[in-house]
Amino acid sequence: MTARETNWAGNVVYRAARVARPRSVSEARELVAVPGRVRAVGTGHSFNRIADTPGVLISLADLPPVIDIEPGGAAVTVAGGVRFGELTGRLNAAGYALPSLASLPHLSVAGAVATATHGSGDAHGNLATIVSGLELITADGDVRTLRRDTGGEEFRGSVVGLGSLGLVTALTLDLVPAFSVRQYVYQGLPTAMLQSHFDEIFSSAYSVSVFTNWQGDRHSQLWLKIRDDERDGWRPAPRWMDATLADRQVHPIPGGDPGHATEQLGVPGPWHERLPHFRVEFTPSSGQELQSEYLVPRQMAAGAFDALASLASLLAPVVQIAEIRTVAPDDLWLSPSYQRDTVALHFTWIKDMAAVTPVIAAMEHLLTPLGARPHWAKVFGMPPHVVRALYPRSAGFRDLLGRYDPDGKFRNGFIDKYFPARAD
Repeated sequence: MTARETNWAGNVVYRAARVARPRSVSEARELVAVPGRVRAVGTGHSFNRIADTPGVLISLADLPPVIDIEPGGAAVTVAGGVRFGELTGRLNAAGYALPSLASLPHLSVAGAVATATHGSGDAHGNLATIVSGLELITADGDVRTLRRDTGGEEFRGSVVGLGSLGLVTALTLDLVPAFSVRQYVYQGLPTAMLQSHFDEIFSSAYSVSVFTNWQGDRHSQLWLKIRDDERDGWRPAPRWMDATLADRQVHPIPGGDPGHATEQLGVPGPWHERLPHFRVEFTPSSGQELQSEYLVPRQMAAGAFDALASLASLLAPVVQIAEIRTVAPDDLWLSPSYQRDTVALHFTWIKDMAAVTPVIAAMEHLLTPLGARPHWAKVFGMPPHVVRALYPRSAGFRDLLGRYDPDGKFRNGFIDKYFPARAD
């Protein structure tokens, strides 16, 4: 990496004076202990300046790729630089699984956890909810370990830490037995059917996603990921919910290469090759995109759908694809699903910030009164006081920042904006 490194999409050029790739935890501790600002960067799949710093940008990708499955398989401890694509195959070979995965297997585990990235499923929380322990290098260069069973509120405030409490060098994750999944896609789901049968649709499979461009009276695709051991020979009907079962492999984005998507058509396969939308062996896209996501209380989903439908003419020129998912509630302070059943509304935009910005503003005008919380690592424009008000524990997190990092070593412009050191 160089000091002119960009994020994956290329819309952010990091301002770091230096970029470092320590090869051990001790090297990472030395980097943190030196006076000045530092910040961790994962795989660069953030679309704002959450990972930026004027000081030293630290990638943990060169740390030894520790993947240590506990005896009995209840948990696995992974190094801070490990990516899901590196982890999941090892787990499956040993007979274990993670209960949920994000759309991309290319993300770093630590980065996904720090920003509460998620998959889909009524019973599944975001990826941070499976963390039972984390190890981080704090501002003084010491190593601190926090555990779910002993850490109490401090643990719940630290897991989704936005990279601001320390450099996360290891995480311990809950495991379940490995399982097999079949994936089916329906095309042309009526918008009225999604509204009237929302709960039935999203409870119909282990993981459910609806892809749409918010145009017209039908959503383009409905993806169902079904556990073999939970549906007992279930086979889809040619038509369901007035949508048509796809008879060939598809890509969620119009014009995308279907071969880059995970296998469909009901072909059974291991969990890690079906729960993501994209295959690990392919780059997910060219990077010519921006992304936003808003997470609304489930009871507000219908209102959010109506709001987005009313913006169809604004959305049409700038949306490549949008996705609707569900996320279970949790008790992690900065999780967008904190203490509420959630519907996630994701947008993949064209890579034109000038064109996208006014559309985001129009969306936020309608979604903010519905309690929409923006994804921390995506593009959004809500004022800081509005964002803080959406999180009942935001003041507690600001206090936690003050205790862990009193001199602001891990702070940057993003954190100063949303969690200033002093009250507004």
